[in-house]
Amino acid sequence: MMFSNLFGKRKTSEPKVVFEPVEPESRFCVIGDIHGRYDLLTTLVDALPQDMSIICVGDLIDRGDHSKDVLEYVIGHDRITSLMGNHEQLMLNFLKSPESHGRRWLRNGGLQTLASFGVSGVTDSSGAEGLTRARDNLYDTMGEKMVAWVAGLDCIAWSGNVAVVHAGADPSTPLEEHSPETFIWGHPEFRKTPREDGFWIVHGHTIVDRPKMQDGRISIDTGAYATGQLTAAVFAPDGVEFIST
Repeated sequence: MMFSNLFGKRKTSEPKVVFEPVEPESRFCVIGDIHGRYDLLTTLVDALPQDMSIICVGDLIDRGDHSKDVLEYVIGHDRITSLMGNHEQLMLNFLKSPESHGRRWLRNGGLQTLASFGVSGVTDSSGAEGLTRARDNLYDTMGEKMVAWVAGLDCIAWSGNVAVVHAGADPSTPLEEHSPETFIWGHPEFRKTPREDGFWIVHGHTIVDRPKMQDGRISIDTGAYATGQLTAAVFAPDGVEFIST
């Protein structure tokens, strides 16, 4: 999918406009947090318009039982791209420094990801030796190509006045001035303060009972791993439609 240049389109001399209509420059779909639910992902992709590109907001892995299958499916699908989620970042931190970052990842769904790659014999209370051994086994099983793909994920995509991130954005800061960490981990004011720059932010990370549009935010994480409901937002020139499986 081709995205417009976000930074070139901003006109700082014009007055800010709150809650402009959603106006993407192309048709596309955005899928919320998958968290290892390969079954829901494939069902949802089959239900989406077949002529549209698809963006995943990140958190492809962890919690659910089939992270390996999800990664292989997304990597191999010619219409799907993904952004970096905080769970991908947690896994990369583990691969870089298992002793420092391993326990946090394992407590937050990493054990299920390890199991999907056939890596066992480690828990969130394991010592440095066990964590390092699990890291080595995971890296070998994933392979350099898959690890590099995860490490190379972008943290934002956009079309028209629609920006897609994993977790959120600082409503008082222009998008081009954000650090990647804010898009990946969120910002404390994101759900409290409406944006005033005309952008709609599509995001996951925070579970909602049902997808919704409010105050410049489009929230689509419906807790797939726990609820069995995976949601996509379908963007077209005439508006937004939500599809859940």
